[in-house]
Amino acid sequence: MPNEKLQDGTRQTRLQNVSDEYLSKREELRLAEIESMKAREQVAELRRQLPQGPVVEDYAFIEGPADLDAGDTPIRTVRLSELFTSPDRSLVIYQFMYGKRQTSPCPMCTLLIDSLNGVGHHLAQNVDFAIVAAADPEALRPHARRQGWNRLRLLSTAEGSTFKYDLGGEDREGNQEPTISVFTRESNGAVRHFYSAHPNLAPEMRERGLDLLTPVYNVLDLTPQGRGNWYASLDYAPNAFSAHR
Repeated sequence: MPNEKLQDGTRQTRLQNVSDEYLSKREELRLAEIESMKAREQVAELRRQLPQGPVVEDYAFIEGPADLDAGDTPIRTVRLSELFTSPDRSLVIYQFMYGKRQTSPCPMCTLLIDSLNGVGHHLAQNVDFAIVAAADPEALRPHARRQGWNRLRLLSTAEGSTFKYDLGGEDREGNQEPTISVFTRESNGAVRHFYSAHPNLAPEMRERGLDLLTPVYNVLDLTPQGRGNWYASLDYAPNAFSAHR
């Protein structure tokens, strides 16, 4: 019976009266999904095999209290090397488009950071993670409180820091660019750059380079409507779902 194939992956439901055309196309899609997964695994393996990256400056950041509800002061200076909790862990930093020429929080970055905050306690089991913005703590932290970002380390670039420029997170005019970067720390304390990525992969492929970090778009891609032209907004509140219940 077709239902018996649910466990081997060739049948996805136990629904009856499914047309042969649907089953045929669904099987074609399943095989394409397998190839897509293999391609992602190959990309991840190529990433892991990157040769040693350059040693970077021990950049300075500004950090407020760990408790978002404790206000925005006192602030302290923390170095890039101090963001590692142990030498054998990687440090992942997401550069938030907020500050300098970006005078309001980026909605798409906000969507992405919302997702990262939700899994922050899981990420903490394996990597050190932080959010960095050009906006000062007095601007960054109220937005973080609005969104409920209570599981992520929130940092602002220090005065005169070239961190965001060096890593491609801003240009000389202060225009901001979302960027994800990974760093490693050697036993002597030196920090090396391992990997960075931006939304734009090529002139014909823009705003797709960080797709795997955005579960919202991956869920929308499962539907017949797809993601379409939908774009995140700050107009709806973080508790919009609860408001509709």
